[in-house]
Amino acid sequence: MSRAAFFLSAAMIALVAAPATAQDLRGSAADAKGKDGKEAASPNTADIVVTATRRSERLSNVPIAVSAFGQAALQNSGATDIRQMTQIAPSLLVSSTGSEANASARIRGVGTVGDNPGLESSVAVFIDGIYRSRTGSGLNDLGEVERIEVLRGPQGTLSGRNSSAGAISIYTKLPEFNFGGMGEVTYGNYDMVRAQAALTGPIIKDLLAFRIDGVASKRDGFLKDTVNNTDYNNRNRYFVRGQLLFTITPDLAVRLIGDYTHRDEKCCGAVYVDTNEKIDPTPGVPGDYAINPAGNRITSILRSLGGILPSEGNPYNRVIAQTAGRAYSNVTTDGGVSMRVRWNLGATQLTSLTAYREYKSGGAADVDYSNVDIAYRPDDGESYRQFKVFSHESRLSGSIFDNHLDWLVGGYYAHEKLAVVDNLRFGSQYGAFAACRMVATINPLAALRNPANLGCLSAAGRGALGAAVGANIIGGLDRLSTLNNLGSLRDVYDQTSENFAFFTHNIYKITDRLNVTVGLRYTNEHKTLEAGFNNNNSVCPAQQAALRPLLGGSNATLRSLAAGIVTLSCTGNSTSALTGVALNDQIRESQLTGTGVLSWKPLESTLLYASYARGYKAGGYNLDRSDLTPNVFATPVAGNVTNLRFDPETVNAYELGLKFSSRQFTANVAAFRSEFTNFQLNTFNGTNYIVQNIGGCDTALNGADRDPSSDTGACAGKVGKGLVTQGVEIEVGMYPTPDVTVNIGYTLADAKYARNLVGSKAGEPLNSALFLLPGAQMSNAPRNTVTSSVSWTPAIGSSGLSALFYVDGRMTSDYNTGSDLFVEKRQDGFFLMNARVGLRGDEQRWAIELWAQNLLDTDYQQVAFSAPFQGANSQSQVQAFGAPGVPTANTLFTSFIAEPRTYGLTLRSRF
Repeated sequence: MSRAAFFLSAAMIALVAAPATAQDLRGSAADAKGKDGKEAASPNTADIVVTATRRSERLSNVPIAVSAFGQAALQNSGATDIRQMTQIAPSLLVSSTGSEANASARIRGVGTVGDNPGLESSVAVFIDGIYRSRTGSGLNDLGEVERIEVLRGPQGTLSGRNSSAGAISIYTKLPEFNFGGMGEVTYGNYDMVRAQAALTGPIIKDLLAFRIDGVASKRDGFLKDTVNNTDYNNRNRYFVRGQLLFTITPDLAVRLIGDYTHRDEKCCGAVYVDTNEKIDPTPGVPGDYAINPAGNRITSILRSLGGILPSEGNPYNRVIAQTAGRAYSNVTTDGGVSMRVRWNLGATQLTSLTAYREYKSGGAADVDYSNVDIAYRPDDGESYRQFKVFSHESRLSGSIFDNHLDWLVGGYYAHEKLAVVDNLRFGSQYGAFAACRMVATINPLAALRNPANLGCLSAAGRGALGAAVGANIIGGLDRLSTLNNLGSLRDVYDQTSENFAFFTHNIYKITDRLNVTVGLRYTNEHKTLEAGFNNNNSVCPAQQAALRPLLGGSNATLRSLAAGIVTLSCTGNSTSALTGVALNDQIRESQLTGTGVLSWKPLESTLLYASYARGYKAGGYNLDRSDLTPNVFATPVAGNVTNLRFDPETVNAYELGLKFSSRQFTANVAAFRSEFTNFQLNTFNGTNYIVQNIGGCDTALNGADRDPSSDTGACAGKVGKGLVTQGVEIEVGMYPTPDVTVNIGYTLADAKYARNLVGSKAGEPLNSALFLLPGAQMSNAPRNTVTSSVSWTPAIGSSGLSALFYVDGRMTSDYNTGSDLFVEKRQDGFFLMNARVGLRGDEQRWAIELWAQNLLDTDYQQVAFSAPFQGANSQSQVQAFGAPGVPTANTLFTSFIAEPRTYGLTLRSRF
């Protein structure tokens, strides 16, 4: 039986053993009642009903910053997953990283950076109330969606998993007791074909209803691999969701959902965005740099090994070159079953959510993103990440004291098994490349190099350099050049996470117009890690033994060269000394968080509120072996497992807000400030993943956090907030006629690191790769974002026909896409536009629409990063430190660029 069939069958079997349902199990317009029991009138179509406070309320009455998007808005914008929502949600940014199976979501400039499964997201994602443990799950096709809510600021006193920056809640369409359905097919450029269908109706009248949603899509990739004659960043996926809805009585309901997603795609290719070598032409003059007229020695080495750089100088030609025979396609599967029960027990309502989910994503990759065989993860099924998650949540809510107090209490439990299996290996040309890189570091003259020779030394080079650096260094180069097709055979990280929480959220109505809200949450976390390694890199320990004597010598140049050779031999802690080293560790932590809100309605149309919230995100483990030893000459031992730990992230958030709603105009304004302590930052430095908690020292470090050393800058005082985001959000809706809608949004997010930064609450020095952070705007956090959309649906004649004219835009100021803020990773401000025109039949029973995404074909990048192993240092380091500390910066920089213009035709039918 296929896994898709298993999950859907499990949903059916579970239904037979379960009770039933009674009403819309996630809140609907019918739940937004006035005191007389009648549905509260909606002044306009944008003031939709949301359940952001786990109570069905009009958006204009909810005293928190939340954006809500209904089916029409999502359909018009072309949003089929959460990443495309950024076009219409100014405070949200979602970008893909090393795989389309992974993503990073940010709200108000803050989110978890990078592709490391050990870090949970600062922005939690819920689909039909079920927490998705990593943001990438939201990049799946969603089928028909009723609405999506984007909640800004810490969440956790209402339900589910806690979050420190915000939450994205997705609510899918329910089964209905009248037969109906929809179908649509889309064809677009890049040979894109997408088909979607849904069917719903009764199985037993007024008792049991069903719904089935399915989506299948294929598309050619946006990048052309000239070596393997194939395309990258393609789309090949399908999704199915089955639902059953029992309504046993008006007070008892059960909703069962089984879903499955399958993706088999080549993702992600990266292009070179900066290949210049930067030098310090005038030593001692800070901020000065120049482009080396002799060219970059790293590109010279690559070309000497047969490398081609087709995107050099023009990254948006979308041409790449991958190692021959390694055009990888990885399979990602994501599926689960869930049951939601809502039971009205007199004046009390019980809500229960139980779910089990499995997620697995392959990790085969040409990790150096070039056609020179430097490093790779083979396509043998031995590289993947897998999650198995069971969760349960129960909530009781009701009203007492003559409806003056709306109370809610609940509990949450989750058990997650996370397995990361890795087999990162050095390629067949790594030894020659690494040895050549070291030779070029000693002396850039190309005549001294010959990658076909041992140690990458020409006859002239062996003689000249041998006299200059001695036999030990030459021997180290010789050994380095033999490091080919070695590395990890199978590294396994097994992490078990168990957490439970109790929470309460209570709204006391002091008067009809004045409310106070108090919420609390207690969370208990327990994580265990077991890891084992099988690595055949025997070159590393041999280099450590042979070159260790040079560390005690008086010659600083030889010490530096010895450390450089060992670094390239043991990079990322790839060493046979890891084999048989079993790591075992556990973390226990608990946290009390909460919120307080005071809200007042001076007029029926106007809401004012002030709030405070404390948020929390659990600590955990950096699931990467690069932190297992304190330096490259150290031998991995079991006790070093504590080096993989990182601490919990906490935030204190303050907000002032105003909401106004009338029949033809809405406005939501919020001023916010969030102070993060121990912010969890993940950085790739071209060789290793650096995970550090970012905090601010209350005493001056006198620039030690901005120097080129990772050993200076410890905090002798107290460690507090390390990141503060503050600013203003404005959302305006105008509805001059029933068929015209105008929406405008603006977010000013001043998301800056504190000064005097340290690397943890214990006050350890900040890693030297992060020297640009103190006082700077954080990565992927544009200071200014403006969104707008206009929709016009005029009637055509009296036959029920109507037209659709829709356009939206997002303007973003410049920002840096790399968490180390190197200048090569900077993205200039840009503007994106989507458009859609169509013709619709009576009651939209049919529709035909022409659409375009990124209509202006704007070029921009999602995430830039240091090309793995390909050089050292950034222009930023040359400018900051100059010679002789950093005489050159020859790192090549690569980037995951965003999608080009796409366009197509959609045919849709509803019945």
